[in-house]
Amino acid sequence: MQERHVATAEDNAPLAPLTTFRLGGPATRLVTATTDDEVIAAVRAADDAGTPLLIIGGGSNLVIGDKGFDGTALRIATRGFALDGTALELAAGENWSDAVARTVEAGLAGIECLAGIPGSAGATPIQNVGAYGQEVSATLTEVVAYDRRARETVTIPNAECGFSYRHSRFKQDPDAFVVLRVRFALEDAGGLSAPLKYPETARALGVEAGDRVPAAIARETVLALRAGKGMVLDPGDHDTWSAGSFFTNPVLTEAEHAAFLRRVQDRLGPDIAPPAFPAGDGMIKTSAAWLIDRAGFTKGYGSGPARISTKHTLALTNRGSATTEDLLALAREVRDGVHTAFGITLVNEPVTVGVSL
Repeated sequence: MQERHVATAEDNAPLAPLTTFRLGGPATRLVTATTDDEVIAAVRAADDAGTPLLIIGGGSNLVIGDKGFDGTALRIATRGFALDGTALELAAGENWSDAVARTVEAGLAGIECLAGIPGSAGATPIQNVGAYGQEVSATLTEVVAYDRRARETVTIPNAECGFSYRHSRFKQDPDAFVVLRVRFALEDAGGLSAPLKYPETARALGVEAGDRVPAAIARETVLALRAGKGMVLDPGDHDTWSAGSFFTNPVLTEAEHAAFLRRVQDRLGPDIAPPAFPAGDGMIKTSAAWLIDRAGFTKGYGSGPARISTKHTLALTNRGSATTEDLLALAREVRDGVHTAFGITLVNEPVTVGVSL
């Protein structure tokens, strides 16, 4: 009889090393699963026992409390990269940035501007990950997931994922599904990128928005832009001991935007125009980084072990000896300061575990 491989388990396991913040206390139990069957078995075991369950992929979007997690932490370490023409399937545990690089090497377009984003492939639909003019929802075709309530594996098409800005049905109802695989439809544009949508990327490349460039060049440019903001992981650079962007860009109604503009004029003068981007249905998106900076929280702000990145105001960082409470104190100071200055309440992008803002 063939021996069945079983996921590894560890009691009182440290979780901080599994997160990009390098923060948080231990889990009562840590299970590491390397196959879909192991993932499902671990989820079922926790659900059957009524044990709280924390899913960990790349740990790039987690803020875990200093007391840790009283339950089972399931680290998804599955592997699988399959390319069939322009159709891509990734196991949830695949390193996202590495997968992007492989699609570019294959001459395909669609996710090249999502290069350098830390974390696992399975996390990308949860957050509807996006950067530099691309979002995974634009190319993702379906998600294969374990439905914890129906206790079966299901395939969820894009239209049923509830995607919006940095949001999805998976984020809305985090206890419903565990992502196992993600599938994408990429584009063969003869080695060229998708049309560039983000002005900063186009400027860096010396082209116009809407133009195409070699996909490899687009990827390299995005990596350089991200690195300049401390958004590419580097163990020796504390500016990357973060979750990337800590706050989402606010999306405002027309009335909210008008009130915001009045606050800006009162505080900064009539000639200051904050960033504004159409967000559909009459909504207007503005820049969280601009708000933070103009509220007085500049690069490097802070005197303790948790500070704003020296490279980008949107990243809160662990300078090496921070606790989660240090980080949260800084996050609250920034959030409250922006609200006082501009009447806008920033929302954290990372998922909090055992703590809240």
